[in-house]
Amino acid sequence: QVQLVESGGGLVQPGESLRLSCAASGFTFSRYGMSWYRQAPGKERELVAHIGSLHSTNYADSVKGRFTISRDNAKNTVFLQMNSLKPEDTAIYYCNVVVAGRHYWGQGTQVTVSS
Repeated sequence: QVQLVESGGGLVQPGESLRLSCAASGFTFSRYGMSWYRQAPGKERELVAHIGSLHSTNYADSVKGRFTISRDNAKNTVFLQMNSLKPEDTAIYYCNVVVAGRHYWGQGTQVTVSS
């Protein structure tokens, strides 16, 4: 079955960096686009970044120039490098894949940006 396991969250100060990882299993990873979403308290879940099977990328306007999504098909892992973090980036970050029309989610990893 499809499994996504995120890691790498934590508490950082504004301006610092974090790198999130999502280890995937249960499907042919290299054939699927992968996404990172986030959900802040009291807000809807939003798309942060997407990387296609051919490594094309797109980003939410709020993170462009600060976040970078990448993938390692040999390790079935997708990453989210987050630089110049802001308090408004505080959220639970989720890894996502759509397989056969169904969305799959990881358990999420908490990112808190606070001084």
